Amino acid sequence: MIEIQELTKVYGGKTAVTDLTFTVRPGVVTGFLGPNGAGKSTTMRAILGLDHPTRGQAVVQGRRYAEHPAPMSIVGALLESSAHPGRSPRNHLRALAATHGIGRRRVDEVIAQVGLTEVAGKRVGGFSLGMGQRLGIAVALLGEPAVLILDEPVNGLDPDGIRWIRGLLRGLAAEGRTVFVSSHLMSEMALTADHLIVIGRGRLLADVSIAELTASSEPSVRVQSPRAGELAGLLAGPGVTVTAGAGDSLTISGLSSAAIAEEAFAAGIVLHDVTTTTASLEDAYLALVQQHTEFQAIPVSTPGRAAA
Repeated sequence: MIEIQELTKVYGGKTAVTDLTFTVRPGVVTGFLGPNGAGKSTTMRAILGLDHPTRGQAVVQGRRYAEHPAPMSIVGALLESSAHPGRSPRNHLRALAATHGIGRRRVDEVIAQVGLTEVAGKRVGGFSLGMGQRLGIAVALLGEPAVLILDEPVNGLDPDGIRWIRGLLRGLAAEGRTVFVSSHLMSEMALTADHLIVIGRGRLLADVSIAELTASSEPSVRVQSPRAGELAGLLAGPGVTVTAGAGDSLTISGLSSAAIAEEAFAAGIVLHDVTTTTASLEDAYLALVQQHTEFQAIPVSTPGRAAA
């Protein structure tokens, strides 16, 4: 279990996180979400003792990370995959294992588990990003820890690797371990995580299950009509958002499918399709953090084309 209590961290004159309080429980995969600059890395570093809180605390299994006599057996972490480029995966893992009295058999086990057996003797300097990620995950698994903390673990992995890490994380949670994963890939979080911690500008925005977060967002209705432009003008109004899609389609939020159909019928507008969709995790997440995003790009229209 990971417990964050009123965690605050200030660098110089900038506050990275403010009064964060949440608990990451065993037996489920907990996703850690937030825009760039939200304070996710700072929080993870504080958990691992790499940054000291200005106020508050972060404890794992009831103790600060540095207080555990054999921390690799308590916490396995991947914040960035790095190893000496001249070392092989086998030698890198053996060196780490020696610090905790972990045997060579376990080194061979994790090498096989992450799919690096064929390159176990090759130099890390020639590895791709995905292979480096696999080695970083092997390091996290080496001590058979009760708690896993992984920052963007699918970064650089191919589709097969992404499916593998998804199954690995869910399997570890099913064993009763605490799994805390940061990612910007909402599609993967939707398939992997059970619970979410969402922060923005260093503050807690949500501590909910995925089902609760998506249920809190208003569903939208997609319609198709040969008179889509006319229908869009008819439906537009306070609290209603109408977005034109491909062909003759519209996506409407703020009105039920019944209300849309009634308005169209009254105006003699034919509807070819009406579909109600619940919000995706990405939609719900973006709606939650839109007021808490520090770095926002300015849309630029493509030369020679009208801006959307």
